[in-house]
Amino acid sequence: MAAIVSKAPGRICLFGDHQDYLGLPVIACAIDRYVWVKGAPNNKSHFKIAMPDLDETLIIECEHQQHGVKKGEHLKAALEVAKRYGCDPRSGFDVIIQGDVPINAGLSSSSAMVVAWMQWLFTTFGCEHEVTPAFLGQVAYEAEVVEQNSPGGKMDQFTSALGEIIYLETAGNESFLKLQADLGRLIIGESGIPKDTLGLLEDLKCYAQKAISIIGEHHPEFDILKCGLEAYEMFKELLPENLRPYFFAALKNYSITREAYTEFQKAQPELKKIGELMNAHHKVLRDILQTTVPLIDKMVDAALLAGAFGVKIVGSGGGGSIVALAQDQNEKEIIEAIKRAGALKAYSVNISPGAHIKND
Repeated sequence: MAAIVSKAPGRICLFGDHQDYLGLPVIACAIDRYVWVKGAPNNKSHFKIAMPDLDETLIIECEHQQHGVKKGEHLKAALEVAKRYGCDPRSGFDVIIQGDVPINAGLSSSSAMVVAWMQWLFTTFGCEHEVTPAFLGQVAYEAEVVEQNSPGGKMDQFTSALGEIIYLETAGNESFLKLQADLGRLIIGESGIPKDTLGLLEDLKCYAQKAISIIGEHHPEFDILKCGLEAYEMFKELLPENLRPYFFAALKNYSITREAYTEFQKAQPELKKIGELMNAHHKVLRDILQTTVPLIDKMVDAALLAGAFGVKIVGSGGGGSIVALAQDQNEKEIIEAIKRAGALKAYSVNISPGAHIKND
């Protein structure tokens, strides 16, 4: 019998960094860098999980975890969530999890791992629910964020599970639309500086949510989804000085995402326009939310000077990677420019169709 191999891709956020946990929409795409999960029965009562990329091995009992799940225990959390949907692992497996999504680089390696692991669990042991890509994204979000009381949003898990380029509404019942667009060349530049995911997310989420909450206390009808940039002047006097930048950043990035969505809906989106909006989004992340570091700034400037239409930091910030949008003829020049600026690695990626199962 052929072994089941579950694969899930990393992702790039094009528009909407630090927006999904506010219930605001995002535009993201899955990329052809993957985490894959493969297992073989071991006739024991536990999973022995080898993760050579991290030089780690975990033992997870098939039975319920009596002491709960600690923050960062993604695989345990995913197993517990999967059980609630009728996944019933009665026997153990020796499992290997590895991939080519760079770790701690802003490309969602952890979410890809959770999506791939849950897809493997459901395929191997069953599920009471139809395992659609959207369902897989939702349960992976429950495992990685809700179960562990973490500060992230829904973009990473849904993008990995759904694949392609998506516009994702993150408020209430998630709805999404696949965006059909030729993005030319997407180039990743890895800074080699580990990003500070939980620290930055927790701080920025707290400040933005607090600002929105204060406005809501004074104006119960306030709904940021219905607001434009004019809302800043209308409500800023209600906020203490230290929270005003976070409210403005949320409004500005939301405005940029909506403008990008309008461009993506055209029969032939203009790459130059999308690039300009990426630059505007990056400026908010750099100057207001301050998620960049000097090396990231150098890499962004180098890519723009080499001819990229647009460049932005990817992920929560504090390190990680950048993505550049370019034409085919500029690809090599931009890659070399990013490397000369000090990047650990630079390379082009393609759009991925999303999480899937294959037989090895």
